[in-house]
Amino acid sequence: MADASTFDQVEAAAAAVRSRCGALPQTAIVLGSGLGDFADTLTDAVSIPYEDLPHWPASKVVGHAGRLVVGTVAGGVAGKRVAALAGRAHVYEGHGLERVVFATRVMGRLGVRQIILTNAAGGINTGFAQGALMIIDDHINLMGTNPLVGPNDDRLGPRFPDMTEVYSTRLRALAEAAAKARGVAVTHGVYAALQGPSYETPAEIRYLRTSGADAVGMSTVPEAIAARHMGVEVLGISCITNMAAGILPQPLQHDEVLETARRVRGAFVSLLEGIIERL
Repeated sequence: MADASTFDQVEAAAAAVRSRCGALPQTAIVLGSGLGDFADTLTDAVSIPYEDLPHWPASKVVGHAGRLVVGTVAGGVAGKRVAALAGRAHVYEGHGLERVVFATRVMGRLGVRQIILTNAAGGINTGFAQGALMIIDDHINLMGTNPLVGPNDDRLGPRFPDMTEVYSTRLRALAEAAAKARGVAVTHGVYAALQGPSYETPAEIRYLRTSGADAVGMSTVPEAIAARHMGVEVLGISCITNMAAGILPQPLQHDEVLETARRVRGAFVSLLEGIIERL
């Protein structure tokens, strides 16, 4: 978890964001692999490269732009401002979990009250189509660790936070209503998080399906835990960019992930706009 120096680093980054953007909106969105185009739709925007913010971990993964954009949502959502994080840090890049959740911590300290975590995920549930948008109902943490391990900093949250409802029932219902209103097809499911960076084996996918997982990825869960630790409400959305290993007779490739994310861009942006309209 966060020691005193980590807390000070979070505060320094928060101060830097505040100096560039002024008051931050109450809603933040973390954009996963290939989904960062949403940040480009924001108007009256302030865009800050991660490397310009103190202590902020950079993401070097293809499909993650690496910038914080604060702006107004388009699509008829009058006056709604959000903070969009185009790209995130991952454990598989060599970051410790305190770095992986650093941006989430900064958002919480800046007064964000709800965070929308998005990701590209592999489909385990054979009823899912490639390109489906899945509202995350719950998760399974198989990363082998937790961002709260270590001394607890009471300034960030309690020692033993409840995880009965990681993904807000209110926000999930709101997302469902937004999808219906916008004509965007969504499904629901459980997201399993593994460390990566190798994709899972077919045997691991069979194990995950048996354990109750509908989709699998390499992110989101640490951020969700850190957000709930701070009392921030969480909504999770997975874009099922490929079917997981062993489901289709073909190897998995990151290019396929990015191509599918590009293909569903319109539906994804429309869904986010509809959600924000209702917040």
